[in-house]
Amino acid sequence: MACGAPLTGRKRKYCAPECRQLLLDTLNRRTGLLRALTTRYATFHFSEHLIALNVLPYGTETVYSFYLNRSQRRSPAEDFCTLSNSLGNAWWDEKRRTHKHYLASRFLLHEMADSKRAGQQFRPLNVSRPSVSGQSLILLKLGDGDLRQPDLESVIKRAFRSQAFQHHPDRGGEGMMFRRIHEAYQTLIQWARYPTFIMRRGFPDKWFYTGESNLWARPMSR
Repeated sequence: MACGAPLTGRKRKYCAPECRQLLLDTLNRRTGLLRALTTRYATFHFSEHLIALNVLPYGTETVYSFYLNRSQRRSPAEDFCTLSNSLGNAWWDEKRRTHKHYLASRFLLHEMADSKRAGQQFRPLNVSRPSVSGQSLILLKLGDGDLRQPDLESVIKRAFRSQAFQHHPDRGGEGMMFRRIHEAYQTLIQWARYPTFIMRRGFPDKWFYTGESNLWARPMSR
């Protein structure tokens, strides 16, 4: 669906990480319109039939939505370029006519978009994630939830003993794998003693833009 053709089998939107990266690169190359509209937050999402760009400008509680029907065999990145070009041309036409930046922006928002008051669903979620290597968790067969256990060091040590027992060279395991497991153990023990977190804002099902960074971010994992 993201590449312009329906994906068979499992219901997915992206065929490969490169497909997601292409969309992210396209969104980040086309932020001029959002800056012109003094955008605080924006979201972008797509279905098999349409794409939608939602904009919340600074100084207002109104969300403005722009839609475009999907083109056959075209990716949402290509359709987003079409929408962005159309809106950008309309903005510049009004800017040349009125010689006023704010009038061009007001024209675009009030004449070419659907609008509604911003509800709680448009407020981005703030999520903190442990700043620890996911590979370390995989090697010890642990998950993010295990990092929230009150006896975390004991949990890590038990997981290490279990994996070390299986992969120790004296028991027929590979030396390289055993060393990786030991390094993962050391990494996680260090994190347990001095935990740090990464803060992220966004939505689980929409690409998210903030005016303060002028960058788009991928949808958050559910």
